[in-house]
Parts: sequence; C-alpha cells; structure tokens
Amino acid sequence: VNKPLRPASSLSVTQGDLDGAQSMIDGILTEKNCGPVFVRLAWHDSGTHDVSLADKEWPASGGAIGSIRFDPEINHGANAGLAGAIKLLEPVKEAFPGVSYADIFQMASARGIALAGGPEIDMKYGRVDATSPEECSPEGNLPDAEAGPEGKFGGPGGTASTEDESAAWHLRKVFYRMGLDDEGIVALSGAHTFGRAYADRSGVGAEKTKFTDGSATKLADGSETTAYTAGGSPWVEDWLVFNNSYFTTINDASTDEELVKCTSDKCLWEDAGFAPFANKFADQEAFFESYAKAHKALSELGSKFEPIE
Repeated sequence: VNKPLRPASSLSVTQGDLDGAQSMIDGILTEKNCGPVFVRLAWHDSGTHDVSLADKEWPASGGAIGSIRFDPEINHGANAGLAGAIKLLEPVKEAFPGVSYADIFQMASARGIALAGGPEIDMKYGRVDATSPEECSPEGNLPDAEAGPEGKFGGPGGTASTEDESAAWHLRKVFYRMGLDDEGIVALSGAHTFGRAYADRSGVGAEKTKFTDGSATKLADGSETTAYTAGGSPWVEDWLVFNNSYFTTINDASTDEELVKCTSDKCLWEDAGFAPFANKFADQEAFFESYAKAHKALSELGSKFEPIE
C-alpha cells in the first residue's frame, strides 16, 4: 500500500478518465459506506500544507499532492487507519492510471460528502502527484482532538510548531499555517457530523456505541444500512448522513452520553472568534455554503495542476 504500483503519470488527464474514476468511486462509496475515511484521507493529504513555504519549489509546501501514499507519511501517528482507505482506492488508479492519486483522494472525499446528503463541492482536477517519499511533509502538522500528557495540544514538530495549551489556538496554529481562517476552521470541524472517532487512530472514542455496534444506521435517502464495520464513537446519531447536526449536538448538554465531544469540538462555542460561526451553522444552508468553500480551498492546498484534455 505504501508504494505506488506504477510511476506517476505526467500526461494530462482527460475528462473521460475523471468521469470514469468518479463512477468507480461512487460504486465503492455505495457498497462500503466508507465516505468518512475517504474524507479523512484527503484532508490528511492536503492538511500538511504550509502556506509560508508556498514560494519554494513545488512540492516543498506539502498539501494535496498524493504524498500520503508513501512511507513515512502514511505511518505518521495522525494517519493511523488510512492505509486501508488507500487500498480501497487502488483499483480506481489501476483502471484510470492517467488520474493522479492526489485527484483520486480528493475526489473520493468530495463524492463521499455529496452522496451522504452534503453540498456539491466545486472541485478542480488535474493535480500532479508527488513522486517519492522524499517529498513527504514532516510529521506534526495535523490537529489534535485532546491535550497530551503535558496538558498541551499539538507539538513542536512539523514545519511550524502547533503546540498550545488552548485547543482553539492549537487549531488556529494548524489551520492558519494552511492559510485558512476562523470561519473555515469552524466549517471544516462540522465534517465531524460524518463518521466516527477511534481510540486506536486519534486516541478518542469507545470500542463501540449503541450507534456503531452493527445495528442499522440511517443513510441520506432515509433508508438504513448495516453495511459498515462496527466500532468507534460518532459525534452525532446519524453518522453516515452529512448535515449540520454537529452544530446542534455538541453544544446541547442533553444529547446522548455515548456521543463523543472532544475539547477541540467544545472550544468552537467557547472561543470568541469561533462562536459566531458555530452558532450561525445551526442553520444548515449557512453551514453548507461555508463548508463547500472551505473544503474546496483545503482540497487545492499546495496542488500543482495540469490541463484536463
């Protein structure tokens, strides 16, 4: 999984290839209900970006360049569990070798959200792939949900320190480094409406809950499915539906105790800069509009694009 099965293509990708890849990805999403892990994969590929390095030669600033498929990056602590997501997408790369890994990862994320009832994101394709492990970003650029044993979030590693005693300022150090703002931070946090937290991946979450024990869970079309791997703790009850329920759940003290509420979630209502957006996004239309904009920006961080034929 950690080594590409073929060299990165330097050919321009065609619209037909992109359409074919999307059709295959939609099939995987429908069969496996794996949208949340595809979102995490794409975000962890793009989330290494350091805007202060953007004037250096590509791909020195990290970002959505497909480098997460290489060791050492795939084995960074924050990427636990993502090798399996790459494996699920390898058949797409085999069928459409002209589509870059970077495009496949970002497409899988956007399609996962759209098929779960979330906003259609105005995606741009034609990303060029990183070609070797030497092009991976250093470990330590991604956000923490809880403080470590010293009472601090983040650490001194990565391209710039993300360490802070405040969850809110840790998030800012991570996302400002990417070039995103407070509104973007809160909007992107809302994607926790989709998926589950696992103790062996992020250090947060139960082995399973009544919402994730293999019993039926709701899909966006109102039907139910048991076609998912049991385990983990969701933030909301209907964790395979992408909506704004995160913003109506985290700040509600009466919600089910089996739902996870991280310090990095609760701080969105406690921090003066974040709270106006956290409250605003109790309106789903407002959330979707901000979310689609922030997701598009995140998906293009550090990317180099070739023309689509």
